[in-house]
Amino acid sequence: MPLGKSCEWPTLALIMATTAAWTLVISFYSDWGGWIVCPLAALLVTLQSSLQHEVLHGHPTRNARFNEALIYCSFGLFIPYRRFKTLHLRHHNDDRLTDPYDDPESFYLAWGDWQKMPWALRHVLTLNNTLAGRLLIGPAVSLVGFYGSEIRAVESGDSGIARAWAHHLVGLVLVLAFITVVGGVPLWLYIFGVAYPGMSLLMLRTYAEHRAHENAEARSVIVEFCPLFSLLFLNNNLHIVHHSHPRAPWYTLPKLYRDARDEWQARNQGYVFKSYLQMAKAFLFKVKEPVPHPLVRNADAGRALPPS
Repeated sequence: MPLGKSCEWPTLALIMATTAAWTLVISFYSDWGGWIVCPLAALLVTLQSSLQHEVLHGHPTRNARFNEALIYCSFGLFIPYRRFKTLHLRHHNDDRLTDPYDDPESFYLAWGDWQKMPWALRHVLTLNNTLAGRLLIGPAVSLVGFYGSEIRAVESGDSGIARAWAHHLVGLVLVLAFITVVGGVPLWLYIFGVAYPGMSLLMLRTYAEHRAHENAEARSVIVEFCPLFSLLFLNNNLHIVHHSHPRAPWYTLPKLYRDARDEWQARNQGYVFKSYLQMAKAFLFKVKEPVPHPLVRNADAGRALPPS
């Protein structure tokens, strides 16, 4: 068992507590009803997704297989952990951050690709760049694009992606069996009342997480005051700190930020929100940035995003 001095006990304890809480909440569906169970379970889906993010960065132990086993069954249903890990670690190439070709988590498109799109799809993607749109349709927009690319990759013979999905399906069978058989939660209710809202909450974090900027460090946001969301997002609201120290455990990020607050804000050139409420007031119904990347004009320029 890979536990001992090398184990990050706060993370392990939070994983165990989140799993136990989700199990308890789903088990009490018949007693509590959907109005109580769905919001609580959605919060736990968000928290487990944040914990999966911790695990893919090498927490809470040095044993990757043990770590993966802790979050093997994805309560959020939609994204295979191993695909999340592969794509997210690629996203951590800060020199290519926000590039629509090289950053798999970018919400931008190159101008050439944007100009080829039908008007209706442009409208949908523009709506998705408001905070309200990102929360309402953001999960659907992301999943359609993600599933399309995954299907094409599997059809082309990518065995690694196929294996990732096979592992996900094994965990999915276990999760769905518990939800429907033990908990008695209708599958449609869990999908639309728990899993989708849980992913929508994550979209609050990712909405302003990065911006197009010539300076790599100025691409990652700081959101300062958010006690509830700091827990749900495991302090990834301090996103430049995470990108600068991707192996640092979630519970160390606030101190890293406090100890050099002015320096961090200078490094990301003032890309700071006091809270998610401030962000919502500014961008709930307003497009924060255009969909076409201002530094990537076409497919050729997509390989020339300035690193700094």
